[in-house]
Amino acid sequence: MTDPAAPPPKPALHQDPHRVRDMMDRNLEAAIGREVRTLRHQQGMTVADLARSTGLSIGMLSKIENGITSPSLTTLQSLAHALSVPVTNFFKSYEERRAVQHVKSGDHAEIDRRGTRAGHQYNLLGHIGSNASGVVVEPYLITLTAQSDTFPTFQHEGLELLYMLEGEVTYRHGDQLFPLKPGDSLFFDADARHGPEVLTKLPARFLSVICYPQG
Repeated sequence: MTDPAAPPPKPALHQDPHRVRDMMDRNLEAAIGREVRTLRHQQGMTVADLARSTGLSIGMLSKIENGITSPSLTTLQSLAHALSVPVTNFFKSYEERRAVQHVKSGDHAEIDRRGTRAGHQYNLLGHIGSNASGVVVEPYLITLTAQSDTFPTFQHEGLELLYMLEGEVTYRHGDQLFPLKPGDSLFFDADARHGPEVLTKLPARFLSVICYPQG
């Protein structure tokens, strides 16, 4: 029987934020294998189909796709011909550089968003456009002052995280109100109407991180 006084179970996370990919994930053989498997799936081919097209054994293809063996140039040329791609495609993920952006204090860009007209100051802390994750993330530092109006009618796609740094506000999400003080956070579906409804203690500053699907 469940104890009603017991704390709720912690949610299970699907990723370990401290995980470091092992060497097999980073080496050239693994990168080639991932590309071969991806291209084969994109073209609706089975391992047996690719084996017939290249003259390679199913066992050898399995070793290539799993990064166990290093294919020769002749083998890569056979695979490239069968998959109708240039040989260089197999090295794409190995050579790909992942985007990073460093914004020093005071260098963030002040931009116009819907809340700007209500006196909300938006400073964009970084932006990475097209990327391998398929997700766009917009981090902002938002400042509310005595000149700011309440504006509880934002509504946009994606998820949003607020983290209060300074001041106090009462924030609306849908039909609920949440008092936010420094150190408080609010994570929500941004498709509902939301925004600061009561500016309790000014100036108020908080981080806003908006995530939505790319494209």
